[in-house]
Amino acid sequence: MTRKTVKGVLKTWKEDRGFGFIKPDDGSKDIFMHISALDSSSRRPVTGDIIYYQITRDHRGKYKAINAQIEGVALKKSTANNTEKNEVSKKLFIGLFLSIIVITAVIWYINAQQS
Repeated sequence: MTRKTVKGVLKTWKEDRGFGFIKPDDGSKDIFMHISALDSSSRRPVTGDIIYYQITRDHRGKYKAINAQIEGVALKKSTANNTEKNEVSKKLFIGLFLSIIVITAVIWYINAQQS
């Protein structure tokens, strides 16, 4: 399921507690945002930041922001990109390992035939 991205302004932010509230541009009810919604942001939010986010419900049925980004703020280096690189490295290692096994088996077979 694809969630719609919403835009709003960070109305309040409690840095010591890691949460605040976004005032949506459409005038709807304020949305709770925890710092974990900004995992990809390269800096912490401040009151007045323009936030792009998606909305979900928490385990109590209350709405909250997820997948949030601060307008004009660079993202951290992608952990997804690092994961992809790790997967490629694993595949290369496995391919190399299997190639060595096959070559070793061929050499062993050739030597066994000559004996």
